[in-house]
Amino acid sequence: MVGGTVPVHGGVLLDLGALSGIVSVDAESMVVEVLAGTFGDAFEEELQAHHGVTVGHWPQSMSLSTVGGWLACRGAGQLSNRYGKIEDIVIGLEVVLADGRVIQTGGQARQAVGPDLTQCSWAAREPSASSPRLGCNATHCRPTPPKRHTGSPRSRPRWTPCGGSPSEARPRRCCGSTTRSSRRATSNADGRTHLLLAHDEGDPALVEVRMALLAEECRAAAPLDDALVDRWFSHRNNVAALEALIGKGYVVDTMEVTGPWAALPTIYEAGTAAIRGVPGTLVASAHQSHSYQTGGCIYSRSRPRSTVTTRDRYYAAAWDAGTRAVLANGGSLSHHHGVGLNRARFVAQALGPRSTRSSSSSRRSTPNGVMNPGKLGLPSPFGEVAWP
Repeated sequence: MVGGTVPVHGGVLLDLGALSGIVSVDAESMVVEVLAGTFGDAFEEELQAHHGVTVGHWPQSMSLSTVGGWLACRGAGQLSNRYGKIEDIVIGLEVVLADGRVIQTGGQARQAVGPDLTQCSWAAREPSASSPRLGCNATHCRPTPPKRHTGSPRSRPRWTPCGGSPSEARPRRCCGSTTRSSRRATSNADGRTHLLLAHDEGDPALVEVRMALLAEECRAAAPLDDALVDRWFSHRNNVAALEALIGKGYVVDTMEVTGPWAALPTIYEAGTAAIRGVPGTLVASAHQSHSYQTGGCIYSRSRPRSTVTTRDRYYAAAWDAGTRAVLANGGSLSHHHGVGLNRARFVAQALGPRSTRSSSSSRRSTPNGVMNPGKLGLPSPFGEVAWP
């Protein structure tokens, strides 16, 4: 998504496809050990069919991505409200360092023994281009949910990036496994009432309580409509419409950032306005997804007019405008796509003085700078990376 695997200085690509499969499942401790090259759909299919458990990580790229890829960019699944992002699911790692040494991190439910080496490994992982440092990963799993319940309560008539609902429902812990709100999904002509799609799964008694609280918080004007959420699930991974636009020469891209609930409305307004202000922009919109206790994710899309001829310059200008507006208003640089090449030029602004600490960590893990150089905004011994 952000050029993390583009070899800007050349190099050797390490394919971990042969490191595939589930090593072990501890059903009592709810821990599964899996190899980094395992594709997501095969992973979940085997877990559910043969062990009756699920990890709960369902990215849009489920059938195209591997467990190691999820780790490399701290990916988020569509059910992250319930199960967390991948960094919340992983318990420990087997890490191969640049000099060939192998270390084990984590492995316990909780512990207080020095620094968290699993998280330290994450700090330097993305320069490794999505997996070369990974061997086995121990991840938390849960019983396959006995009940899946969906609903689409209509939120109260006011607009915020979260449709006036997830942030208000959050204190009562009633957000579903997935919630998303879109200004485009309106239930009346003036567009003042917005549609919130919600899905939850797990123990039937808990699901019923959470969905009832969500409906109460949204002041639902109509009964929950499972069919609308089912329809979203049926086509949520279909990107044919985007491919049709790209085939006609349009630039279509997404930008996913996070922020605290109090700042999300401003982040939404500033980010979309900045992108719309770039000459040639046709559409800049956003929806809110991935809700957490302290904040949520704003997921925006942009597309230029068909008259834009210098698409590479437009692309860079749109990202510059949108990202700097988000950072200036208290947002993060990324929620789950990572930094890679595209966002590298914003890391210093996003991290401030912390960027030097990140550089030091990277130098210690790969002193010769050979692990996917030119990414994350880190210094490279092979020269700077030109940008349009």
